[in-house]
Amino acid sequence: MPDRSKVVAVIDDDAVTRDVLKLMLSTLGREAELYDSAEAFLARIGASAATCLLVDIQLDAVSGIELGRGLAAAGLGLAVIFMTASPDPTVEQRARDAGCVAFLRKPIARDELAEALKAAAR
Repeated sequence: MPDRSKVVAVIDDDAVTRDVLKLMLSTLGREAELYDSAEAFLARIGASAATCLLVDIQLDAVSGIELGRGLAAAGLGLAVIFMTASPDPTVEQRARDAGCVAFLRKPIARDELAEALKAAAR
């Protein structure tokens, strides 16, 4: 059984992004669970070992922000790191208002991800 504190759920609709983040997380000593949508994560939430989520804001049916708000309202205690390629500063404010522990802009640098994971562990 994996050390739950080391497991990060990566939720992004782009397969290449998921694979790159999985590799980056492994170089940081983390294990990744990969999901292509918020719905896919929610369908497996009971089986997930993740204590931290790395979530793209722009997902199809359920946005990353809607997912984060729903998880917070359910009191699940999962740390959420939002990520986006959007240059719109209001997107970051919406993410912060939704309770994220960190906000990252794509493309994500390894050092930025490491700092966000430290914030998630606090």
